[in-house]
Amino acid sequence: MSPNEDVGKIIELNEDLIRNNDRLAEQNKKVFMDHNIRSFDIVGAIGAGKTSILEEIVKRISKNKNILVINGDVATRVDADRIEKGGAKAIQINTARECALNSYHISQVLKNIDIENYEVVLIENVGNLICPSDFILGVETRIVVVSITEGEWVVRKHPLLFKMSDIAVINKIDLMDVIDVDLGKMVDDALEINPELKVFTTSVATGENIDELMEAMNLDK
Repeated sequence: MSPNEDVGKIIELNEDLIRNNDRLAEQNKKVFMDHNIRSFDIVGAIGAGKTSILEEIVKRISKNKNILVINGDVATRVDADRIEKGGAKAIQINTARECALNSYHISQVLKNIDIENYEVVLIENVGNLICPSDFILGVETRIVVVSITEGEWVVRKHPLLFKMSDIAVINKIDLMDVIDVDLGKMVDDALEINPELKVFTTSVATGENIDELMEAMNLDK
């Protein structure tokens, strides 16, 4: 077999994988819509602050809404344990060698829980700014989270996720005094990549703009 034939088979396999993922994503989307569930896919690198933002959201709305959080990680259930302390049901998916959640993971969760018990589903994807761009999950809204600690070029270096997202969060702005970044450039880069993005600069430590983010998510009530 020639190298070109090998490449062709790999491309075909990848295309089949994406098609199957997209098909299951449509099924997931229907489940969420049929049950009138707000659903979110939160993507971003390790350390960007995804879990901290989710903890804050859960803390603020768990008294009024039934929340399911699905945490994706290569190993451990550290994130799920943190989330459950805030009053949400948390399910940890350990992906082992897989660097992102896919729609099959979500479909299996939806099949094995009483989804009608929940009003909001928050999915924390595996910490990665590359792999999640290949796999839609069937949610209503995708949120990409980066932080100023990743440097001001992090947005421009990962354009695909910003193109595929509805909301962008630039987190940890409380560290602006000690980290030399151009926050305005990061915001401008995000909007240049995707002019339709809603961009928020946030700090969980101070609470800055968390209310505004939740309002954009329709989770402020």
